[in-house]
Amino acid sequence: MKLSFKIFLSFSIFLLSGYKTFAQFILPENFNKSKTDSVAAHHDANEVQGDVFINIRPGERNAIFKSDVNYTLKVTNAYKVPQEGYISCFVTTDENRKVFMDSVFVKIDKNSKKNVSFKVKATDDGFYKIGFAFHLTYYDDTVRRVFGINPSKLTTQLHKPADFESFWRKTIDTLKMVAPQYKVTLERALSINNKSVYLVEMHSWGNAVIRGWLSIPNDHGKKIAVKYRLPGYVVKAEPSVDDDDFAVFNINVRGNGNSKDAIDTHGEYNLYNIENRDQYVYRSVYMDCVRGLDFLCSHANMGLDTTKIMVDGASQGGGLVITLAALDKRVKVVTCEVPLYADFRKALAITRLNPKSQTPVGMIAKYMRSHPNFTDEKLFNVWDYYDPLNFAPMVKCPVLMGIGLLDEFCPPQCSFMMFNQMKNKDNIAFASPDKTHEVDGIYYTFQYIWFQDLLRLP
Repeated sequence: MKLSFKIFLSFSIFLLSGYKTFAQFILPENFNKSKTDSVAAHHDANEVQGDVFINIRPGERNAIFKSDVNYTLKVTNAYKVPQEGYISCFVTTDENRKVFMDSVFVKIDKNSKKNVSFKVKATDDGFYKIGFAFHLTYYDDTVRRVFGINPSKLTTQLHKPADFESFWRKTIDTLKMVAPQYKVTLERALSINNKSVYLVEMHSWGNAVIRGWLSIPNDHGKKIAVKYRLPGYVVKAEPSVDDDDFAVFNINVRGNGNSKDAIDTHGEYNLYNIENRDQYVYRSVYMDCVRGLDFLCSHANMGLDTTKIMVDGASQGGGLVITLAALDKRVKVVTCEVPLYADFRKALAITRLNPKSQTPVGMIAKYMRSHPNFTDEKLFNVWDYYDPLNFAPMVKCPVLMGIGLLDEFCPPQCSFMMFNQMKNKDNIAFASPDKTHEVDGIYYTFQYIWFQDLLRLP
């Protein structure tokens, strides 16, 4: 083995494993570094101008394998001169434990293509980070992906407090004591696309006033099914006027959008009262979601079919829809995308590998580093009451979950740990292998067909 390749191999391992475990497998998609400056003396300058295009194809389209993990790389050399060198494959766990490594020597003619295949030796159920490092004559690049092996078999220990269910029953009973004082106002200036848009206001937990937007198609017949959307992390929900098959209710929980004045968190949203189980921000947020459902079920006279309520949410909203479906059986169908906080304990452990993380879980990790007296034990004494993982076994309605395998906000294994706690036979998980904190557009087409069938919509 040549010394230069040994150095390259060692450096690649360093990149993929993470120096002192600080790196969370963050490898740039375009680490490409043309070597034209150092080799131009050997060729005409025009010959060493070009690019290399890499198409990575997992053996399974969604990169979810049952066994026999394999990848094919289609490498296009767009230079006017040949390329040669090594292409290496590295696999690690989420915790950066090295699992597999292999390299092949390749020669690629000018303006030509070459396929390179790797068979990966990884057998344990779970998710793995896979990287492909290119060290060619005029081109260096490192590309990362993630794959799963039998994620539907993943299990984890629940840390569910003994009084978990009684805590939430008492919380809902307290909410019921707050008179909602609903106020519904037609907003004519916002009523477009043959929709009537209403500003909805109501009193929620602690008598705080929260708001949302209800959009109803004008030509819907006697009753119309309802799509209830819960918001992402400090995301402003706006009126929805594009859906002709549903009435859509977009709620802004306290501190978000037109409910921003309902609470002042004095800083990062999910840190508000984080050291106090009873006053933590998500206790009131979860109750805001229940209160929004109360509103819908009490306003069937607006033409809403309250027997057909589908709840949808992404990111923070993805976690909220699971908790709401667990707490309230009026929810008939759930769709959640890239659910935040799923299996919070594992998400925190993974996120801590990258101290620079700016995700919501990263903000909690940062807070703990600056508050050393707030130990893991103290954190989990609060968060075990709010972890969607602990709500998941209580969800009985069908659930469709969409995830991006490259998601650092919501690690895929955490999403599946939560998903596997729900046992409805109609549950479906949809993986987008090349997406980060989002899903493929085709997911939404599938989502539409899925709940159309489940809700028996015309």
